[in-house]
Amino acid sequence: MSALVEKAAPGPRGYPVLGLLHKAWKTPPQFFLDAAIQYGDVVCLRLGFYRIYLISHPEHIKHVLQDNFPNYVKSPARIEKIKPLFGEGLTTSEGDMWRRQRHLIQPAFHRERIAGLAAVITDDTTAMLERWDTAADKPLDVAAEMLRLTQGIALKSLFSTDLEDEADTVDRALTIVLEHINRATWAFLNLPESLPTPRNRRFQHALCVLDNFVYRMIDERRQGGGDTDDVLSMLLNARDEETGERMSDTQLRDELMTMFVAGHQTTSNVLAWTWYLLSTHPDVDLRLHTECLQVLAGRTPTYQDVPKLPYTRMVIEEAMRLYPPTWITARRPVDADKIGGYGIPANAVVLLSPYVTQHHPKFWENPENFDPDRFTPERVAERPRYAYFPFGGGPRVCIGRSLALVEAQLILVTVAQKYRLHLVPGHPVEPKAMMTLQPRHGVMMTLHKHPA
Repeated sequence: MSALVEKAAPGPRGYPVLGLLHKAWKTPPQFFLDAAIQYGDVVCLRLGFYRIYLISHPEHIKHVLQDNFPNYVKSPARIEKIKPLFGEGLTTSEGDMWRRQRHLIQPAFHRERIAGLAAVITDDTTAMLERWDTAADKPLDVAAEMLRLTQGIALKSLFSTDLEDEADTVDRALTIVLEHINRATWAFLNLPESLPTPRNRRFQHALCVLDNFVYRMIDERRQGGGDTDDVLSMLLNARDEETGERMSDTQLRDELMTMFVAGHQTTSNVLAWTWYLLSTHPDVDLRLHTECLQVLAGRTPTYQDVPKLPYTRMVIEEAMRLYPPTWITARRPVDADKIGGYGIPANAVVLLSPYVTQHHPKFWENPENFDPDRFTPERVAERPRYAYFPFGGGPRVCIGRSLALVEAQLILVTVAQKYRLHLVPGHPVEPKAMMTLQPRHGVMMTLHKHPA
């Protein structure tokens, strides 16, 4: 055991008690990136009461997520913060329960089911464009528009309904819950959730709105019977191969909530950042539009068109390099380990950040430049696998990664064929690090129709 801890990882010194929490709170992604660049591949940081190890080298990330995967579980401190929202869903569960649920849910993301959703994605995007036609002379918050669009697609794929009347209510409740969780994650001291403070009451009310919505969907489907071609029906019919048991309503709620939040928050943020980057890089925008014209010639894209749009895929992948939706994740080693020659104690907090590794000049040339050509097959083959991991990796790689990429591609080319989006001059665009990496002030843009 002593050999594992004899060499301590380097890191900055902080204040007594607070440590470096005051610096991390201001701009977390940049704080961690600066620490990795200054102190190396393994950095020890004290944030409040926690001693944290930031791991940024691709080989070390591979060690945690893949090679020594059984030793690294989700961080309990982090899980406790998000459990009110996700319960025991795939994001939070471990061990046999996680393996069982992953097996039951996997069919929801098979290729045939994703192909079947393509028409929903393009139909909803076309409806959004028709609405845009009536407001083409006014700036739009494209981040909000992408969130509204992907939320509607998620609702249809999960529940076969769009619930337009409730969409705003659900969105407001989800925003309150996510902001509360984010605040709790970075706070030096958290008051118990049971205390009836105004903030806690808002959080609990918003959580009830989300719970009531999902449980009502489950109850209506159970009462109504019938089999609809959506994720809820698939989960209701799923049986454990060993026990033959179906999921309880609580487990259904947890998995549906997990897929709903991850399914639209991730894609909407990727698209918002992509539109911003295209607006500020007209040469890339022109290449994207040229590919759309050559492949689609103005028609609505289909699932079969996705592989024929490689540059579109590269644009999205480069946007996710610069602005990974899940910008950081935490693990806890069950047993002490050694990474990069440094001892990692059992039960320590180990941070892995796609943002840090994907912006690190040690692994990427001119990392702040937007260059989709980084993702040609030849250049991808030259890089370490975990220099780029916006969807995680190893056995717990994001189950919805294929759907997210297809959805983003179809939405991007459907819009790009009709409009060019220009950032409103002077509008500030900066990342806000919550559970996902969001544009803090939205992305205000004007619409410009392509010539017919």
